[in-house]
Parts: sequence; structure tokens; C-alpha cells
Amino acid sequence: MNGASALFNVWRRRRSAMPTSESRTVTTIPMPHGGEGLLGLPVSEPHGIVLFAHGSGSSRLSPRNAQVAEALQEAGFATLLFDLLTEREAADRTNVFDIGLLSERLGAAADFVARNDVGRGLPLGFFGASTGAAAALMAAATRTDVRAVVSRGGRPDLAGDSLARVKAPTRLIVGSRDVEVLALNRMACDRMRCECRLDVVPGATHLFEEPGALEAVVNLARDWFQQHLKGRPVEVRR
Repeated sequence: MNGASALFNVWRRRRSAMPTSESRTVTTIPMPHGGEGLLGLPVSEPHGIVLFAHGSGSSRLSPRNAQVAEALQEAGFATLLFDLLTEREAADRTNVFDIGLLSERLGAAADFVARNDVGRGLPLGFFGASTGAAAALMAAATRTDVRAVVSRGGRPDLAGDSLARVKAPTRLIVGSRDVEVLALNRMACDRMRCECRLDVVPGATHLFEEPGALEAVVNLARDWFQQHLKGRPVEVRR
């Protein structure tokens, strides 16, 4: 039994003994390409699982992504935050902007959780930020099991021709004062053939640091996943 399955089975055995005031638990699991992931689980059976793909200059410890993940856990979703690159790989800036490589790593992580008890049978969603949004959309374009994608201040335009092949309902969230990124998101949304919604957070800049801005992101992301991560998962076909 691998590390992820072992941790998940321990959680399942212990959850009935957890105090009712606890709404979630976070554990560390090894990732197949190296490094560690932060697996967040709700106190009850998860409705689905959301994998986070952060962008350049960030990591699995991003406080912004952590806040979104916490809200999703409290809403009944499992979450997995991890680094798409090892520390050595991230030191090479060409890797940081290699959307194809980042997409492959995200897809491999999705396969990893689907093979284990932690994610087997759960509807799958992706949450991407900055260049991680492009990786999420590129990965979603090659899979049939992704139910929903959310981008926070992302660069979906970097997914290129993959945009037209994405089938998963996609929500793009951008700050109104993040002018250049907003324009790129509008163009990307126009290129997509799936359900695509662009939400603009008034007064927010790229990092959503303004009062109430990140809370707006949390609400939009949670609502999107609650709407689309339902029912039985779709089998992966490539």
C-alpha cells in the first residue's frame, strides 16, 4: 500500500472519533515526481477532489491557495496542494514557464490520486493560479474526467490551442485592476468552446490583496465546484 492510500485509510478509520467541531484534516503525502503534497480532507466523505496548480514564484504553501483549499475542505471537498516542479527543477526558469511540463505533472498527479483510495471514484476538479491556470487547462484538454476548472488571476492564454479542446466548465476569476491579465482572460474565454465564465472582482489587483477580494475568489470557486463536481466520475480516455 502506498503512502497516500495508507494515510487515507487511517483517516477513514479515525474520522468517527474526531470531535464534531473539526471540519477538516490536512496530512502530508509523497508525490510521484518527488516532493510532498498537502492532502486536505473534510470530516465526512468528500464530494469530490480539487487539485491545485500554482504559478511561478509560488508553492504548495501559498497562503492564498491555502485559504481557498480550506474553504473547499469545509464545504466537503478533498484538496491536494503540491509543487509541480522539484526545487532543483524550479531553479531553472525555463521549467517554470514550460506549460507542457507543468501540465504533464498535473495530469500525473490526477492519475496518482485516481489510482488510490484518496481519490478513486471522486469527481475531479482543477484550481489554477497564474501559469498554473494554463497548466490546468492544458491538462483538462487531454482528459475526460475533469469536471470543472477554476482560474485565479491566471494566464489561460498560455494554454494556446488547448483552449478549444477543453470540455470542462471553466470559471476565470480576475481582478478589475489587473488590466493586462483581464484582457488576456477575455481573449482566452472567447477561444474556448466549453462553458466559460469570466468573473471580475471589483477593485482587486493580481494577488487579490485588497479587503474582501480573496473572500470573493473563495466564494466563486466554492460555488463553481459545488455546481459541477457532482455524480459519478467519468472514466479517463486518452
